[in-house]
Amino acid sequence: MTTEPAGDLAFLYGETRERLSGLVLRLNDNELATPVPTCPGWSVSDVMYHLLGVVEDVLAGRLTKLATDAETARQVARHRGTPVPSVLETWGELAPPFEELIDRAVSWPAVLDLASHEQDIRGALGRPGARDSDVVRVGAERLLARMQPSVSMRVVCEDFEAQVGPDDSKQAELLLYTTRFDAFRWRMGRRSRSQVRGYDWSGDPTPVIDQLFLFGPSPNDIIE
Repeated sequence: MTTEPAGDLAFLYGETRERLSGLVLRLNDNELATPVPTCPGWSVSDVMYHLLGVVEDVLAGRLTKLATDAETARQVARHRGTPVPSVLETWGELAPPFEELIDRAVSWPAVLDLASHEQDIRGALGRPGARDSDVVRVGAERLLARMQPSVSMRVVCEDFEAQVGPDDSKQAELLLYTTRFDAFRWRMGRRSRSQVRGYDWSGDPTPVIDQLFLFGPSPNDIIE
């Protein structure tokens, strides 16, 4: 089995937060209102309201596990209409205790959620970037290490491999050739079944397709 990667979560979150804040701060009102296809019903501004809401709810003790759809909706509604520069300012002020908390608690969901939403926003705006960032690299390793397919599988990325599933010498190993970035995105539900089925496989992936997604899959193809 693949060993789960270690990571400085405070650093990973902080670096991603600062990079995304710098991108969003330069957007005009029309760009902030851009729909985000990977977050149906949300605009770029709404994603930022959610990210701030997560930090507020965790620090206030209102959120101790993955947020439900109702909770994320309340986060967005709570800040709707707030100027995004103000949202970014508050996010930056609350970040140090939050980053310390997630680092101490080894809370990966907060880091992975932020990294996913950075790419959601970049995809919506047509501004790709940070695909080889530390958070995508380490996040892909962790997400792949935690896969539990029903057959022995080896996922081969550009510079590392993940061996997952049962150790069954009687069964041919299923190979998937992909990239860290794509692995990060499909594990987080940002690819459709048909997209993942169309990847470079050594055999028929149909039996394990629905076991590969941590969230999702997306009902529509996501092109980034």
